[in-house]
Amino acid sequence: MASSLTKDAAPQGNPAQGGKTFFGHPRGLATLFMTEMWERFSFYGMRALLVLYLISGGTDAKPGAQGGGLAMTMATASAIYAVYLAMVYLLAMPGGWFGDRVWGPRKTVAIGAGVVIIGHLTLAIPGQGMFFAGLALVALGSGLLKANISTMVGHLYDGPQDPRRDGGFTLFYIGINVGAFAAPLVVGTIGQSVNWHLGFAAAALGMGLGLVQFLLGTRHLSPQSSAVPTPLASQERMAWLRKGLIWLIVAAVFYGIVIGTGTFTLNWALIPIALLGLVIPISVLVRIKRDKELSDEEQTKVSGYVWFFVAAAVFWMIFDQAGSTLSGFAEKNTADNVFGLGFPSTWFQSINPLWVMALAPVFAWLWLALAKRAKEPSTTIKFSMAMVLIGISYFVFILPMQMSADGTKVSPMWLIVVYMIQTMGELCLSPVGLSVTTKLAPQKYASQMLGVWFLAVTAGDCVVSLLSTAGADLSGVGVLAAEAALAALAGVAIWINRKKITGLMGDVH
Repeated sequence: MASSLTKDAAPQGNPAQGGKTFFGHPRGLATLFMTEMWERFSFYGMRALLVLYLISGGTDAKPGAQGGGLAMTMATASAIYAVYLAMVYLLAMPGGWFGDRVWGPRKTVAIGAGVVIIGHLTLAIPGQGMFFAGLALVALGSGLLKANISTMVGHLYDGPQDPRRDGGFTLFYIGINVGAFAAPLVVGTIGQSVNWHLGFAAAALGMGLGLVQFLLGTRHLSPQSSAVPTPLASQERMAWLRKGLIWLIVAAVFYGIVIGTGTFTLNWALIPIALLGLVIPISVLVRIKRDKELSDEEQTKVSGYVWFFVAAAVFWMIFDQAGSTLSGFAEKNTADNVFGLGFPSTWFQSINPLWVMALAPVFAWLWLALAKRAKEPSTTIKFSMAMVLIGISYFVFILPMQMSADGTKVSPMWLIVVYMIQTMGELCLSPVGLSVTTKLAPQKYASQMLGVWFLAVTAGDCVVSLLSTAGADLSGVGVLAAEAALAALAGVAIWINRKKITGLMGDVH
């Protein structure tokens, strides 16, 4: 399959060399843009429904809302939501490993998309067992796809110093948000207003369109995307299979005993996964840092990368609560009509991607204009700005939380402003973080380092899951203020240490 896809690959369309381009970028960016757009359509459509479906029919559901859900409490739903997101990004690490060592990025993306489709179709079948099986499949497929498609974006450019690289990742990020914007309007409306499971089926259709488009557009991708950088030897393959089987047997025996003794609860699944989501990122970074095959320069860059990783974990801890804490607030505490026109609360999930589409071109233009004047903020400064902004967003969010404490429905403008501030922070951190990851990645860990970047999301979401499982009120003023202060302090710490971090980055700025 790989050879047939790459032997007639089209030129990449570097403007300096002529050929078709995509807004001045290699033509292959359009293929990856559309693939990621449809994958995000399926992902964010299901995400918009997830917490509302879990609480539907229970005491925490909005009075008069559609029934037919799993009737869970908001605390349990938030913990499941956070663990699910954590699993999506945790599995990006082995997804990158498969791209590096087994199938190559291109084939791994195609297989991952197929698994996502099966997962959404499983979610479309009623029943708690089918629901959790579907979640697991969507997480697995997304993990295979995420790290590798970002790696293929990097393959389109002439090395880390290509001046179009950051702009290309920003355009790619717009593709993510086109899908994320449309999903709540389509999947959210169908699921929340018609039938939950029909909404999940609509998400499967979106990923199916994405897979078809990807297979048709592979001729525009770099031939490098089909290569397996460090293929597994036969002995290594058998060793990994043995390890996998051993851990599978251990897990099966352990949970068999727990279920057999009648002591199983959801916490037996949620807490171990959340703890793994904190331990694994640390162990992976330590393993890469201690790899003796890396040059001194590569090891130094990994040390610099740790700063960005920790900051990103704190950022996503707050940002990803859009689908839980903010979603619950939108459902029960925010007015659901404008100028007399009502709308489902899932539509609030389209506000962030709408802000991204409005502001991303402005940020891309701003970075380029400042770069021409040698005044573009460094990556460290952009990260510092992102942390302060995400902290400010929660300080603002505290105001409508207090205003609605007596049951008053607040204006939708409050959430629109909160999302605007968070989006500004996101644009300072997310596309820049993807780009700096590919720049600082040791060659040996090209795809896997994108998985490491996504592990920052895992760590942040796992903290949220553990807090929710422990009984913390994620919508309480005290917790919100503590999270906001933590983010702001992290931003100040990065700014204070910016020269040290820049020095560790070597020739990457």
